[in-house]
Amino acid sequence: MLTYYKDYLIRDWKASDRLTAAKVIETVLREYGLPWQPQEADQDVLEVERFYLSVGGEFWIVEHNSKIVGTAAYYPISKGNNGVEIRKMYLLPQVRGQGLGKYLLKELETTIDNKGYQEIFIETASILKEAVNLYENYGYQPVTEVETKRCDRAYIKQLQR
Repeated sequence: MLTYYKDYLIRDWKASDRLTAAKVIETVLREYGLPWQPQEADQDVLEVERFYLSVGGEFWIVEHNSKIVGTAAYYPISKGNNGVEIRKMYLLPQVRGQGLGKYLLKELETTIDNKGYQEIFIETASILKEAVNLYENYGYQPVTEVETKRCDRAYIKQLQR
């Protein structure tokens, strides 16, 4: 992945991004009063190679003026019908409200669809109101199977094949 949205660079993750990307995610979680869980729900951002790259997923970095300001990722999962889960879609407060989240979601969906997947799953927390609104406005339907402790909402979207 290498693309631009306005003056934001969206690119593939590299090992040197590990701690900075993790700090972006931790910062956003704490902003909303959610726990940073490096041994549980956030272990994947510290082990991108194992959780994403080795299984055919992708982890993207969003840069602005050479600083990491966001992340977005997905990986294949065993539930559903040829499904993936979108994870770690976080943007720092100063870059929100510019359409970047919508752009990232569309790019993720296009990439996932082009790879032949049929279902996208997402888990989130109700307190992340911007994320909830984004997913619901883009056709994600609520489901009841929430697997992550800090999340209380789950969604699915069927891709048209």
